[in-house]
Amino acid sequence: MSFLNRRDFIKDSAVLAALAGAGVVGKATAAAKSAKAAKSGDADGQLRVAVIGVHGRGRSHIQGFAGKNNCVVAVICDVDSGVIGGAMTQAEKAQGSVPKYEQDLRKVVEDKNIDVISIATPNHWHSLAAIWGLQNGKDVYVEKPVSHNVSEGRRVVEVARKQKRICQTGTQVRSSSGVREGIQFLHDGKLGKISLARGLCYKSRGSIGKVNGPQQPPATMDYDLWCGPAPHNLPLRKTSFGTVHYDWHWFWDYGCGDLGNQGIHQMDVARWALNKNALANSVVSVGGRFGYIDDAETPNTQICVFDYGDCELIFEVRGLKTDPLLGARVGNIVYGSEGYMVFPGYNSAIAFTPKGEVIQKFSGGSEQDHFDNFVSAVRSRKVETLHADILEGHLSSALCHLGNISYRLGVEQPFRAGYTGLGDDKEAAETFERMEAHLKDNKVSPDETRYRIGRKLKLDPKTERFIGDKEADALLTREYRKGFELPIAQA
Repeated sequence: MSFLNRRDFIKDSAVLAALAGAGVVGKATAAAKSAKAAKSGDADGQLRVAVIGVHGRGRSHIQGFAGKNNCVVAVICDVDSGVIGGAMTQAEKAQGSVPKYEQDLRKVVEDKNIDVISIATPNHWHSLAAIWGLQNGKDVYVEKPVSHNVSEGRRVVEVARKQKRICQTGTQVRSSSGVREGIQFLHDGKLGKISLARGLCYKSRGSIGKVNGPQQPPATMDYDLWCGPAPHNLPLRKTSFGTVHYDWHWFWDYGCGDLGNQGIHQMDVARWALNKNALANSVVSVGGRFGYIDDAETPNTQICVFDYGDCELIFEVRGLKTDPLLGARVGNIVYGSEGYMVFPGYNSAIAFTPKGEVIQKFSGGSEQDHFDNFVSAVRSRKVETLHADILEGHLSSALCHLGNISYRLGVEQPFRAGYTGLGDDKEAAETFERMEAHLKDNKVSPDETRYRIGRKLKLDPKTERFIGDKEADALLTREYRKGFELPIAQA
């Protein structure tokens, strides 16, 4: 379908006339022809990129594409025209030309002169925008998490495969040479059998505050389009629109909490280290929002335990001030029978003996490597060369969603001595004890606090559905607003 109305056509025609007078249209046409050649595997053809969402991660996308690898950011798209100024200037400085601005991404995905769609919108738009782009013949770079729920993430994988498009996930750690070498060290068995991978998101998050009445979005924002597939909550939305471009992370309709925000990077490394290419057999999560009272819905403190049968993955979220664990604050620790490995950040890893003696250090890589890897795969048409193919993004994003489903279906109760809600797992119990100590360090008394004990959920990794729990299955997807429905799966 076409979303271009007569008024837009007249407006765009006027712009084109002005550009033609300046000799720009001819250049654009040549670029489009060159881009078609690149789609066919021509390593030298220019790629025209549209960056969707530029008040945050999208600025990194502009940096990754504009003026690099024979790419040009041809379109910048954001529902809020009030936030695009810096992005337009950034692109112009990097590539010598000003991108076109478009407010409606539906027009962007249908633009035949665009080769690549780069998505940095809020989470609730990731999958639908990616699917629309793929169905319109675009290659897609989509930010983490690739989905807002498990079902739509799997749908992106299916569409990418059917359309034979290149689809990269924005988990840039996958392209870090230091981390890649560390993971290979683990997979080569040099630390023995891996029994546990721990993901850490120890990242301080302050209160977002409370508001007492309806809030209005910025006048420059198309709020209906911002909501897209999510509910249109105005005027019931609780958070202040002064920070709408970030605080959506802490509301279930739009975000996934820090588990699916920062934590998805470390979740991905943990699953990668375990060498697991499927979802876990079960999940249970506990936690709460501690230290302050505000309008946010998602937990700022959370533990998730994933059982893979022969090993497990434990994830920790801490939004209050905390010390690092074995040198990692936002990172990973992987435990083997012959030592352990610490990933203290995005581009390094250190292997230790069981006694804590350094075996080997790995380091290197930058965020640009991830964009370079994507563009290389777009030109070669070889999905297997992607460092973070959409399937990897789906599986790691889905683990975050599973943890949140367990948490949301839980019940609140007071802390009790010796009881965690995590079963009889020793590693999980130790994690819970450290969480309690962490709360006390932040002057949160467990004796006067309630926490949420999530439901223990069993999963069929092949079908990606829960076993015998229809209520949990219902949270694997969502209700989509009219006009923003998820396309029906195709055989």
